[in-house]
Formats: sequence, C-alpha cells, structure tokens
Amino acid sequence: MAEAVRMPLLSDTMKEGVIAEWHKKVGDTVKSDDVIAEVETDKATMEVMPYVDGTLLYIGVEKGKGVPVNGIMAIIGKPGEDFQSILDAEKGSPSPALPQGEGGVAQPVAPASADAPAQPQAAAATAQPQVATPAAAAPAQPTADAAPSSDERIKASPLAKKLAEDKGVDINAVKGSGDNGRIIKRDVDSYTPAPAATPAAKTAPVMQYQPTGTEGHTDTPLTQMRKIIAQKLAGSLFSAPHFYLTMSIVMDKAIDARKAINDMSPVKVSFNDMVIKACAMALRRHPEVNSSWMGDFMRQNHHIHIGTAVSVDEGLIVPVIKFADQKSLSQIADDAKTLIEKARTKKITPPEFTGNTFTISNLGMMDIDEFTAIINPPDSCILAVGKIAATPVVENNAVVVRQIMKITLSCDHRVVDGAVGSRFLQTLKAHLENPVTMLV
Repeated sequence: MAEAVRMPLLSDTMKEGVIAEWHKKVGDTVKSDDVIAEVETDKATMEVMPYVDGTLLYIGVEKGKGVPVNGIMAIIGKPGEDFQSILDAEKGSPSPALPQGEGGVAQPVAPASADAPAQPQAAAATAQPQVATPAAAAPAQPTADAAPSSDERIKASPLAKKLAEDKGVDINAVKGSGDNGRIIKRDVDSYTPAPAATPAAKTAPVMQYQPTGTEGHTDTPLTQMRKIIAQKLAGSLFSAPHFYLTMSIVMDKAIDARKAINDMSPVKVSFNDMVIKACAMALRRHPEVNSSWMGDFMRQNHHIHIGTAVSVDEGLIVPVIKFADQKSLSQIADDAKTLIEKARTKKITPPEFTGNTFTISNLGMMDIDEFTAIINPPDSCILAVGKIAATPVVENNAVVVRQIMKITLSCDHRVVDGAVGSRFLQTLKAHLENPVTMLV
C-alpha cells in the first residue's frame, strides 16, 4: 500500500518547511534511511528520510516551495501503484487526474515485471519521515575525489556516515558511487585511505560549564529613611538642572599640614575636616553658591552650615556643622566626630541633620577616584570628593609625582552659573593647596 511522506515538525516555531533540495526523483527506488530531501525551517536546514522502502511515486512540491507541517511531501509505494486516493483523502474530495511531469506532479511508474522482486510491505498506512542531523552542520568540503554537487556538500547516506564514523574514516575523502555521486555503504567498506599526512594540531574541546543553584530574590521593605532619601534625591535630580565641574587639587602641602596639626592637637583632623573648612571659607567669598532655589525667588543664606553625608545601615544621613566658617579646624574635627557617632548610633536629633546650606559627599576612603553627586535640597550645590592618589604631573617641563585629589561640584543651574561655580572651585583649590590660608 502506498504511503505518504509528510512534512515533519522540525522546530517548536515551525509553520511550514521549504524544499531546499530533492535528492530523489519520481521513479527512483528509495530505502528507509535514504535522504530524499532537504528542508529549510525557520531555524536550520534539515535532512528528511522516509522510514519506508519502495519507489518514489509522487513529489508533492517543487524545489523552493513550501509545505505546511504535516502536509504531503511525497508518496512511496510499489511501482505502478495507484496513490490518487491518498491525495483525494488529503483534499477531502476527489480531484482530477494529475498531469505527467516532475516536481509536484505524479509520474506513473511502469509496473514491475514478473521477474522483479516484490517491494517490502510497509507496516503503517502513512510514513512519518525520519529527521537527520541539521544539514547546515554537515561539512561543506568536497575533496578532489568526491563527486561535485550543486550545493558543494558531501552527500552520504546515514548508514554510510555511521559506518565511516565507527571505522574512523574521513567521509570527505570517500568517493561516492551512488546517485549523483552520493556515498553509500559499499563505498566506505571498499575505501583505502591515502598515505597519512602530518596531522594538524587539534583544538582542545571546550569544557561546558554546568551552572548550579536556583533563581531567587529577596524583597526588603523600605525603611522610612530610604523612602525620604528616594523622594528627596529623585525630586532633586529631575527638577534641578544639574551640571558638573571637576578640578584636580594638589594635596602635598595639605598632607604635611595635617600631620603637623595632628602631632600637636588632641583632636585628630581628617582630610574631610580640611575640605569642610576650605569650603566654608570659599562660601564666604562666593555667597552666590551658598544659596537656595525657592520656586519663585532665590534665597542667599548669610550663615554657612555644611552637611557631610554619612552612610548608616538604613541609608544616608547628613549631619550638619553649623557656622563652619567661624570654627577652627580642631573645632570642626570635634563637631564632625561627635555628629558622625550620633548618626551611626541613631542618637542624632533633627536639628543636627537639618539646616544645611552646602553639602559634601566624600568617597575617597572607599578608594573612589572621582564621581558626581546629586544635589541635596535645599542646597544649590554639592561637592563630590575622591581619593588622594600619587599621580605623575608636568611641572616646569618636568614630570613629577604629586598627591592629587579630584573634586566635582554639582550645581543647580537655576541658581549657580558655570562661571560662579568655577570661581568657587578656584578659591577652594587655593585653600587646600596652601593650608596656611585656612588659619587666618
């Protein structure tokens, strides 16, 4: 009984397959493991085998045309067998006789003679094709002995490929004696390899990483502090037009001055304390920076209250050193130490973390070179301070190593213009590079 070879589902997204090549024609005898066609899907080109032995009686579509999944590609049966009932059943009603021809047209095959061996009877009414390894993965390297093909690929039956693999034979070096130069079992059995050449270096196989563990996540409820930080900083970033000014400070003299101060002072002065003092003095010279945007007016503050960002478990808090311009380095260091300790032990009071007119965020101790910070309302500026690092610089046409600290001033352009912010940084730089000026 004739059997239909149908378009298999070759990928999970496949709707139809396009015939890339027919390897058999109507009237050819085929075996169950013969590749009768190559089919292009949305992901690869695959080889299709019929699963049954017999004669190719009908080709349902020509090369380059599509066949829907489970549609009839071909019909295989005994020579001269009637297969029209299969096509009628597929269409749901009788159809007119098909004309003679190739590709999509039935070609009657002459009945077998009395001496011809009977064809094997199929076990099922409809044959489902066997799908081989994607054709795209087959080597496209025909040798001088191999018969050429239209797509320059080596043609071989699956049995021949398996036999070659088991015997360690390079299938590319075998000359095919089948249809169109196709390599079959007897070609592999009779193959004698040429004298071995010097083997090429083999690439070690890539070890496949097998990940372990499972996906997961942890949801952490927001603390009230984190909610306020998010509200304030998001409001600042998206309402205040930020711009940024970066400057490099030579800290060699500041390093020497700090060592001398700490050698004789009971309160140890940090570099951040020196930055606070320098900012306070620069704000006194440039009061435009010590200002706030109030919606329909600008407020220039007469007092100088400097906040310094401190990391705590719940987020960030900004203790404020009041009247910083009026305090000595030792007083600033003492106030900062007390306020930071209160912040970290949750003993700080609202008056001690409100009222800032300028803010400093220092990540130098975290080994950060430089960064930009979001303005802390109601300030118009915030200073981001990076680490002090030995850096080669050019002085008097000679390369010398200096201790450089990079600072970046974030400015609210509604209040502070570029020239105003730049003059402020120049004054700040002068105080840090000549610490003696902060003692007057």
